[in-house]
Amino acid sequence: MKFLIADNNEVMLTFLNDLLQKEGFEVIKANSGQAAIEQYKEHKPDFVCLDIMMPDLSGFEVCKEIRLYDETTPIIFITSKDQIDDKISGLEIGADDYIIKPFDTKEVVARIRAIIRRLAIQNQASATTPKGVLKTFQIAELEITPSKLCAVREDEVIDLSLRDIKILQLLFDNKNEVVHRDTLIDYCWGAHIMPESRTVDWHMSQLRKKIEVDPKAPNIIKTVHGVGYRYEER
Repeated sequence: MKFLIADNNEVMLTFLNDLLQKEGFEVIKANSGQAAIEQYKEHKPDFVCLDIMMPDLSGFEVCKEIRLYDETTPIIFITSKDQIDDKISGLEIGADDYIIKPFDTKEVVARIRAIIRRLAIQNQASATTPKGVLKTFQIAELEITPSKLCAVREDEVIDLSLRDIKILQLLFDNKNEVVHRDTLIDYCWGAHIMPESRTVDWHMSQLRKKIEVDPKAPNIIKTVHGVGYRYEER
């Protein structure tokens, strides 16, 4: 899933970029309103995050421009403008949510997930498949639904990031075979990104804690030392 983030504050732009990439999303950055519109037209992102106070064009103007072409792509304002009139204006011109700076990172991720889940339900109801969304699949005792960014074991619902989904899909598609570490990085992080070794190890460890009954004796994500990972279907 591809995100466009627009903010003229480079620190905030970098922060949001890192936050979304950590969740497994591809990110396109823009540091002005006009740049945001140009990047939107070129890349056709699946999700848009806009600041309001930007040079040349405000986030409100960018939102209006996008809505002339596209009524469905989710748009969230992330801004320091905290007046209720601003929030009402943003929602009335077509934004799906309005988040005020400073914000809690967990809240931002939760709100993004909520919008993605809502769109997935709407798409299922209209018998269409969202862009880039994989079908539900079963891995061990888990039923994984990519469109809702979650897995279910019996009555337990487990929230997953898009990168978690990609990892599990890759292991599932190559069941009983070793997925080499480089293959995993290219598919789940992107060929243009080279995460540090400990970053990959940390992410796999966190994913095991989410999905394994016993993370110390995993039966879904097994390490093949010096090579990569494997899912063995029984």
